[in-house]
Amino acid sequence: MKNPVPQAASLLLEKLLLLVHVRPLPSGSSGEPPPAPAYYDTSCFKRGDLLEVPRTLFIHFGIYLGENRVAHLMPDILPAFTGDRRQIQQVVTNKRLILGVITKTASIRVDTVEDFAYGGSILVNHMDRLFQDQVLGSEEAARRAEKLVGATAYSLLWNNCEHFVTYCRYGSPVSFQTDKFCETVKMIIRDQRSVLASVLVGLASIFCLGLAPSTTLPTIFIPFFLWMAG
Repeated sequence: MKNPVPQAASLLLEKLLLLVHVRPLPSGSSGEPPPAPAYYDTSCFKRGDLLEVPRTLFIHFGIYLGENRVAHLMPDILPAFTGDRRQIQQVVTNKRLILGVITKTASIRVDTVEDFAYGGSILVNHMDRLFQDQVLGSEEAARRAEKLVGATAYSLLWNNCEHFVTYCRYGSPVSFQTDKFCETVKMIIRDQRSVLASVLVGLASIFCLGLAPSTTLPTIFIPFFLWMAG
């Protein structure tokens, strides 16, 4: 996919998305995820279905493979250090996820429905209405997902779990969450009444992520780049 904004603006947007999507662990937490419910009724799921799990601030996506298995893309630092499948297959902790986002490493993995859903409710094929006649056959969607299982690059903007499932089920890797976030940022920056808010966002990124060219330069140039992209 061709990036619609220049690289400097893209970098800042990814860091903003990281701040929005990843919440710090509670004080004293060991970093292990809470136990998932013991059972989900999978009788209504069909191989190739697109599953959505709404989170507090975003939605996680996967492709159902049958037999209580879901393929989904997860940021994860561990595959960069080991090929031990037993270690990698353990449920991804917040620490592994955050480091995966930062280093842009991930894996397309197969987990149980319980581990995939992480305690949330599941929507089935909820995105089909947005693609209408573009829905591929269920078996084709499942085969695409199975073929991609393994380590992969990760990007909050250009290669996330939504890109993965839309490619598998609809043949086109898109992310409506990313598009909506980018449009919101552009709208805020374009609005002359929100200049102060734009400055504060830039200063916040420098404060949270450190004073460096990757934060300072985007803070200066991102309004111009986003205006040009519009």
